[in-house]
Amino acid sequence: MSLKRDSGPHPRRKNFYTIPFSDDIAVRAYSDTNPHNWKIADLQKGLVLVFKKAETVGEGTGFGLPILVYSDETCFSGTSRIHASRQDNHWLVVKEFVMDRIQRNSFRNIKLKNHRARTLVGHLSRLYQEHPPLRFLTLKKLARNMQIGTSFVETKPVGRVAVTYRIGKKEIQVEADFKKVEKNGLRKIFMLNEQGFTFFRRYTDSTDTLLTDGRIGAWNEVLGEWASIDSTKNALGFRLWKKDEAVLRRGQEYIKDSLDWVGLDYEISPKKARFGYKIEIVGL
Repeated sequence: MSLKRDSGPHPRRKNFYTIPFSDDIAVRAYSDTNPHNWKIADLQKGLVLVFKKAETVGEGTGFGLPILVYSDETCFSGTSRIHASRQDNHWLVVKEFVMDRIQRNSFRNIKLKNHRARTLVGHLSRLYQEHPPLRFLTLKKLARNMQIGTSFVETKPVGRVAVTYRIGKKEIQVEADFKKVEKNGLRKIFMLNEQGFTFFRRYTDSTDTLLTDGRIGAWNEVLGEWASIDSTKNALGFRLWKKDEAVLRRGQEYIKDSLDWVGLDYEISPKKARFGYKIEIVGL
């Protein structure tokens, strides 16, 4: 396994690492906010899967991206520092995420400081999360048609999350360190593991559940011991396992030119100082 540190022609694509698993499959780690796809264009990403030199992440967050949910705000990262090195028979990528972005909804390009407008968006969000039979994407399309969008604005950092990716022949060991984040008001921690839905469209798990496309759902708990997301056109996929100290959920959303992600995300107690898990790359 060799490490490629590339410098692309665009000035914002000047610091990323590509670590191949095989001739066709690799993972890529950026120090900036690439890839710049749709709503989360200005946020940091975790590891991005690459298949035959094409990134498969879509609007997904990549593997191993932290999000902090406080009582009054949800915090994301727009800034990071990254380092990669060879360690015995694997590569070690350490990415420190500065948690310096907060989410702001917008209505006709106006920030939602108006209480009634923000209440409307909150109501749509609750319907979206709590009532699966209501056809999630219909609500998302309604919000888009009303020109309700999302932006992420810079704020005073609430801390830093150091995520270590230990990349072996067929798997990625992820370990996140939350010791340097503000604990006051912290309600939940998420570690997101997402790629693009236009590439990965099938879900399976250890209970013999098989779901494709919209049947995967938007925010459903995984009941099996493991769950896998893969492509229906080739053998490439990724698998994660349930952890006693976390809730594992599957999710998928697709709206052309707006939403394009599928993944397996952990919800973690805010009391955790560290959290580790394994991602198996299927199809190697």
